[in-house]
Amino acid sequence: MSAQGLPNGQDGENQGPPESYRDCAVRSPAHENGFVAATDGNLSVRLDEERLLVTPTCISKGRMRTSDMVIVDMDGRRLAGKRRVSSEIGMHLLIYRLRPDVQGVVHAHPPTATGFAASGYDLNRPLVCEVVVGLGSIPLARYGTPGTPELTDALEPLIPHHDAILMANHGVVTFGSSLESAYMKMETVEHFAKIALVTHLLGNEQPLGEKEVEKLREVRHRYNGGGGPTPPRVPAAADDLQSDDEPKETAGSRR
Repeated sequence: MSAQGLPNGQDGENQGPPESYRDCAVRSPAHENGFVAATDGNLSVRLDEERLLVTPTCISKGRMRTSDMVIVDMDGRRLAGKRRVSSEIGMHLLIYRLRPDVQGVVHAHPPTATGFAASGYDLNRPLVCEVVVGLGSIPLARYGTPGTPELTDALEPLIPHHDAILMANHGVVTFGSSLESAYMKMETVEHFAKIALVTHLLGNEQPLGEKEVEKLREVRHRYNGGGGPTPPRVPAAADDLQSDDEPKETAGSRR
C-alpha cells in the first residue's frame, strides 16, 4: 500500500474502486425506482476502517459509470477518482463514525416519505408489524441546510438508535450492514409511507397496542442477534390519545 493509503501503488487520480465494489453503487435501483431525480441523492460503502467508496456530486444516479466513483478517507478527503466528492459527505462520515456496524448508506428523496418529512410528520406509528420488526420506528430530524453542520447536528442524536431517518423538508437516509441492506430499508420506508398515507385518507387507522408492540420489539431484538441499534420505545396507540378538541394527525406525529 502506498503512502496515500491506496493499494497496488497507484495514485489517487488513477486508482479505481476495488473489484469487489465496482458496481455496488453504479447499479443502485434508487434512480429507476423514482427515489431520486436528476442529480439528487448519494450512496456510500465502507471499504475498510480508513476508506469509503462514495458517489460523486452533480451526476445522475441513473447514468453513473464505475469510473465516476470516488474513494475518500474518514475525513472526507479524496484519495481516488477524478470527480468531486458529494457535498453531503459529512452526513455519511457521521453515520460511519457513530455506527461501526454500518457498511452502507443511502440518501434519497422517495416521494411519499419525503412528503411526510416536508409536512412535519414522522413515521413512528406502529401500523404494520413488519416495519416495527424491521426498522423499529422512523423519526423525523429537524431541518438542516444540506452539506452543512446544521444537518449533521440534527441527525446526530438519532443515528445511534435508528436505521432510517426522515429529514424535514429534505428526504430520507437509511443505513445497514451492506449497501443492499441500506437500500432495502429505503424501500421499506417508502412502502410504509404509502400505507400510512392510505390509512390517513381512510380515516380509521388502527395502530398496534403497547403489548403487541413490545412483543414485536422482542422479535426485532432476536432478529438482530441482540445487536444493532436500540431504538427508543415505539409509540403505541395509547400514546397518541387526543381530545376531541385537538387536531387529529393520524398519519404520524408533527415536530
